[in-house]
Amino acid sequence: QVQLVESGGGLVEPGGSLRLSCVASGRFFSLNVMGWYRQAPGKQREVVATVTSGGTTKYADSVKGRSTISRDNAKNTVYLQMGSLKPEDTAVYYCNVEAVVRGYGRVNNWGQGTQVTVSS
Repeated sequence: QVQLVESGGGLVEPGGSLRLSCVASGRFFSLNVMGWYRQAPGKQREVVATVTSGGTTKYADSVKGRSTISRDNAKNTVYLQMGSLKPEDTAVYYCNVEAVVRGYGRVNNWGQGTQVTVSS
C-alpha cells in the first residue's frame, strides 16, 4: 500500500555533505513518524534521525549537530541533510515511514536503501 523511493546517495569525500530524499506514495490516510536508518557492513541497522508529523526531531549522537532531518508533508517526503561526513558514515541508508492505511491501521514501511560512501 505504501511505496518509498529514496535518492541522494553516492560517493562523498570526507568533510563533504549530501542530502537524502525519500518520497512516499500509495494509498494511505496519513504519515506518522518518518525517519532514516543506516546499516554498515557487518553491523546492525541503527537509527540516524526521526521526525514526527508535528515536526519533533530526534538524532543519533553520532550525527547530532551535523545532520538535519526535515519533512514536507505536502509532498510526502522526508529529507536528511548530512554534513562534515566521515568514513564511519559509510552505510546503506534506509527510509522508514509509519503510515496509517485503511483496513490495516498503522503500517511500518522500509525503502530499498541507498548507498552512501565517504572516502577520498
